[in-house]
Amino acid sequence: MTQAPTPTADTVHRLVRSLLKDSAAGRTGPAGRPDRPEGGTVRSGPDVRPVTEGAEPTTWWVGTRHVLRLALDRDASVRLRRELRLRDLVRPHVPVAVPAGVAHGEWAPGLAYTLDTRLPGGSGERHDVSAVGEADLAGVLTGLREVPLRQAETLGVPRAAPRSLEVLRRAAVQAARRLADADEFDAARLHQLTPPAAAQLAAQAGAAVLTHHALTAGHLLVGADGRVRGVLGWSAAVVGDPAEDIAGLALALGAPAAVRAATLAGYGARPCLRGLWLARCDAVLGLAEALAAQDATLPRTRLRHAWEPILLERVTDLGAPDEAL
Repeated sequence: MTQAPTPTADTVHRLVRSLLKDSAAGRTGPAGRPDRPEGGTVRSGPDVRPVTEGAEPTTWWVGTRHVLRLALDRDASVRLRRELRLRDLVRPHVPVAVPAGVAHGEWAPGLAYTLDTRLPGGSGERHDVSAVGEADLAGVLTGLREVPLRQAETLGVPRAAPRSLEVLRRAAVQAARRLADADEFDAARLHQLTPPAAAQLAAQAGAAVLTHHALTAGHLLVGADGRVRGVLGWSAAVVGDPAEDIAGLALALGAPAAVRAATLAGYGARPCLRGLWLARCDAVLGLAEALAAQDATLPRTRLRHAWEPILLERVTDLGAPDEAL
């Protein structure tokens, strides 16, 4: 088997110079579409650098206005090409910015790239989301629910079966004991989620929507004013359980913000509490795994976020009909 090439700064420089050269000559790029960056200014060589130091070099800043993403295998190439089409489908439905592609093609045989506009705002890890920002997130959740599923599936977006909360609960209970031994977590807190409650919080039939499925803090662009300016990272999108996106927001921003945003989007108590407990179990499992790898800073933050108390879990009777709050 031929080993896939590893992208380097030289690789990126050559690709960017090729795009800019095509742009200067008024030609189209490898994908058969205009590759001219916004504004039309051709520079001899913009600065390029990895977005994340020390990680796989798949995402690069190109100057100050563009982001280059490189797929390292065939499956990632399929997801990257699908993401370009999915973003165009999603964009009219959500109130925040979604990256726009400037150029796309192959940087090596069979391996895709996309050059996107760089959106304003900082990571959700750097800026707190305001009350108005929570309304922005509610708009994102509402918009995803409105995307026609048939169109999404036509683009190749896969369906994902809802996870069993009971199976996840049992795994989290085991992980919580290890965290308790390490003095990282009070395992008794998981007793709040009983097997009957996990059964009541099972995903309901017919509730599938388009889900982003990776609403991490790094994929949320937040302004200094707390408004959510954009959402990145659409390659993991699936047609599935909307509680997964609520869980993602709980891990990224905290349980109260996630539940408030979901409630504003019209979700009732059950999907909100399901998302909350998906996040809490995931956070316990994530920290237990990270401790074994001795890299637990982010997992500790996610655990703290997911276990922030919310009023909803104290006032909701799971035996009552599910109504939007």
